[in-house]
Amino acid sequence: MKRLTAILAGACAALLCAVMALVLSRPATAAGLVQVTDFGDNPGNLQMYVYRPDQAPAAPAIVLAMHPCGGSGPGFYSSSEFASLADRYGFIVIFPSASKKMNCFDNWSDASKVRGGRTDPVSLMSMVTYVERQYHGDPDRVFVTGSSSGAMMTNAMAALYPEVFKAGAAFMGVPFTCFPNEGSYNPGGNSAPCVNKSAQQWGDVVRQANPSYQGPWPRMQLWHGTADTVVSYAELAEEVKQWTNVHGLSTTPTSTDTPQSGWTRQRFADSSGAVQVEAISVSGAGHSLPMSGMAAAAIHFFGLDSGGPTPPTSPTPPPGDSACWISYTANTWNNGFTGNVTITDHGTSPINGWTVTWTWPGNQQITGMWNATITQSGAQVTARNVSFNATIAPGAQVSFGFQGTYSGTNTAPAGFALNGGACTIVT
Repeated sequence: MKRLTAILAGACAALLCAVMALVLSRPATAAGLVQVTDFGDNPGNLQMYVYRPDQAPAAPAIVLAMHPCGGSGPGFYSSSEFASLADRYGFIVIFPSASKKMNCFDNWSDASKVRGGRTDPVSLMSMVTYVERQYHGDPDRVFVTGSSSGAMMTNAMAALYPEVFKAGAAFMGVPFTCFPNEGSYNPGGNSAPCVNKSAQQWGDVVRQANPSYQGPWPRMQLWHGTADTVVSYAELAEEVKQWTNVHGLSTTPTSTDTPQSGWTRQRFADSSGAVQVEAISVSGAGHSLPMSGMAAAAIHFFGLDSGGPTPPTSPTPPPGDSACWISYTANTWNNGFTGNVTITDHGTSPINGWTVTWTWPGNQQITGMWNATITQSGAQVTARNVSFNATIAPGAQVSFGFQGTYSGTNTAPAGFALNGGACTIVT
């Protein structure tokens, strides 16, 4: 486990989870995120945070969203898109914080592999039950998602409590029961730790967790970057084996497509044509999922993006419109903050490679970033695309974010430029 901690710490420093680790050490003071301290049985010693949008319906759906190693609930809230999607579609999000080594969810102990085991899954189920009771969450629309360690726990929750979760979306995970013990929980030190079972064997460990359960089983969406060196891309095929076997499907996809540039999606449908499992490979991506737009794809897979109380609206630009639209939002606490910048190509030609610049009106200093390479000299900031988001098609958007510090007032920049040209700020 010490090797895992060191490896994941190094990976976090270079990739997305580094930003998450920084963000998540902060208290949850952003409006709308509420910490619940007494939510029921908590053998995993987890912390619970809830995001309920202002316009949630009377019986909202519930999404359990879990961070990677080195992260926390408030950080995943700030660095992922699930809260903004909850605003749009009216579901509640639970953002738990893990407490084990390097803030990883327990995916290795014997207790984590059995229903009712005295560790993290029981604590997570207490959170779901609390939201059903206190927030009138709809027990027939409960979903689970997570990144890395959170993705591993996504597979575990779907396996251990299949009658609770209708669907799951696992970003950079491994099959349920992959790790036999804590000492083996070392994905970064083993190029492919869980590739030694057949589809039948992987399916059997799920069925054995609930011997009397006959279905239906949760639908599963599985994501992985092809260049992931922390949790091997080879694990995606093992997850596919597990969940297709649980659903009684072949490991040969019924269809393959490219829903977005760089994404290769394999879908596994049953005899009625309903997709029960889908696997999405992200070309060239490392240990950095979910990226921009992927949370929305998960919510679509869950079926939560239709009939919501606040359908998406187009940004409203001020007079003097330009071909580049930029929106900026910040979550501020004490002397720290996170910022999110969304670029919209409002022109008629694609943007091939982008550089966004702005000047801070105060003493803001960026300390971490995701989905962009950011440099700062004095008050001047330059953000450049990374390999996977260099192109923005007409009408499409790209988002990036950062963490920073400040003193005094955290005032937003007065303007942004894209590739040297002024952009229209939208709200």
